[in-house]
Amino acid sequence: MTLSLNDLPLRDDLRGLTPYGAPQAPLPIALNVNENTHPIPDAVASDILDDIALAIRDVNRYPDREFTTLRESFAEYLGHGLTPEQIWAGNGSNEVLQHILQAFGGPGRTAFGFAPTYSMYPLIAQGTGARWIPGTRQPDYTITPEEAAEQVRTADPDVIILCTPNNPTGTPLGLDVVEAVYEAARGIVIVDEAYQEFAPHDAPSALTLLEGRPRLAVSRTMSKAFAFAGARVGYLAADPTFIDALRLVRLPYHLSTLTQAAAVAALRNSDVMLGMVEEIVEQRDRITATLEALGYTPHESWSNFVLFGGIADPRATWQQLFDRGVLVRDVGIPGHLRVSAGTEAETTAFLDALASIGSAS
Repeated sequence: MTLSLNDLPLRDDLRGLTPYGAPQAPLPIALNVNENTHPIPDAVASDILDDIALAIRDVNRYPDREFTTLRESFAEYLGHGLTPEQIWAGNGSNEVLQHILQAFGGPGRTAFGFAPTYSMYPLIAQGTGARWIPGTRQPDYTITPEEAAEQVRTADPDVIILCTPNNPTGTPLGLDVVEAVYEAARGIVIVDEAYQEFAPHDAPSALTLLEGRPRLAVSRTMSKAFAFAGARVGYLAADPTFIDALRLVRLPYHLSTLTQAAAVAALRNSDVMLGMVEEIVEQRDRITATLEALGYTPHESWSNFVLFGGIADPRATWQQLFDRGVLVRDVGIPGHLRVSAGTEAETTAFLDALASIGSAS
């Protein structure tokens, strides 16, 4: 007899849910999950491997529970006068967000974000027992400080997650919005800057707002700009007391010795690793310009992807691109699809495939 989930004593609030996951298919051009499709430069890969080779000699022992060297490396990389005591890290930024929801959310509490936004937020909230409350944005996915503060006061959430640049729309969020939300909130405010490295160089980070705001945290990831998606390393900066709260819920020794070694080596080579960001931004802007020429409606993006509208049947267009060997993402926004900015060759393949389908509706 084949069992189903309904045959197991699953939590009632998890019944009927489906796991998170983008389609995985062995297509030559995969531009659907906002990866950095550039491989790590050979010299950097060799340096990382050297450090892993040294670290593996000690894997019979538990790793440094406080990942001290890695926190020092993140503090140096982020700058802004941050100290290692203000840094936390996990196996991808999703785990970091899960730690926050475990510590400050949970049963009987609520988490809030302005929809549409990263689809994992409600799933992490649900998985940790909190109730997700979606806010709203303007039709162009922006939001004013006044609107944001009013929605926060009305919802009165325990945890607020602000994604900037926002996934899946690419929309930036002004620091004035972050400040307004913080002032209106009684709970924790997380600014998820997973795509910050792809924003304009003069775009200020919410890291500048940390001083004097103990309920504020700024989350980052190595998955995107550092081409480290498979290594699973995310991190955040916050007040040291905030960091202490996360220690209450993390599993012991949660960052492996090998993960720590690889991340420290990558950060040591940050100048080289971030060299590919400029090329990705160039391809993103090329995508935007060509989509406009083809009659589509690309939204402003400060990230490594472009959300574009003007599609009569997104599912059909997705399938036509799939049939041409190009994988993009249907994020569930009517009339829209999202595409990651890849290498020049990958971008050309996507644009050629889209042009071969015909003009926009």
